[in-house]
Amino acid sequence: MSGYCRAALSVEVRIRDARREDAGLIFGWIAELAEYERAPDKVRGTSELLEEALFGSQPSAEGLIAETGGREMPWQPAGFAVFYRTFSTWECRPGMWLEDLYVPRAGRRAGVGGALLARLAEITVARGYTRLEWAALDWNTPALDFYIKIGAVQLVEWKLHRLDGEALAAVAARANSRAQ
Repeated sequence: MSGYCRAALSVEVRIRDARREDAGLIFGWIAELAEYERAPDKVRGTSELLEEALFGSQPSAEGLIAETGGREMPWQPAGFAVFYRTFSTWECRPGMWLEDLYVPRAGRRAGVGGALLARLAEITVARGYTRLEWAALDWNTPALDFYIKIGAVQLVEWKLHRLDGEALAAVAARANSRAQ
């Protein structure tokens, strides 16, 4: 599926589904995003793992690629979004989680991020899902301002939690010790 929109700076933006051959490009952008988010050491995956997650026999996520170009210029990759299905017990229906949306500096302010988000919202609605959710760093004011501008609600009363690494293994070990 592809979605199209005309961006603010007379650049055309088109959105397409990510393809297997995009895995290396997306992974490179993931590394750039981690650098921007001041956490480059947190990237532990590889482009091969990403390829398997997006295009393997049991995909766990999906991806979109934004491209800019048009009549007078060739289409060039300009950003990506990776997302996956969630579930709301309150709605008793699925939703969508936007894991990452990234536009390299050169493509910002050309409507690329908005086009990616609009296409993802379109996919969410078309599938009959009830919500599209994501997290943003509290210091990323350009992103936060944009999300407010489009009507997203910041859920300040909810705190995101994570178990990983040794803490995850320790909690899992407790389950194993109880089973014996």
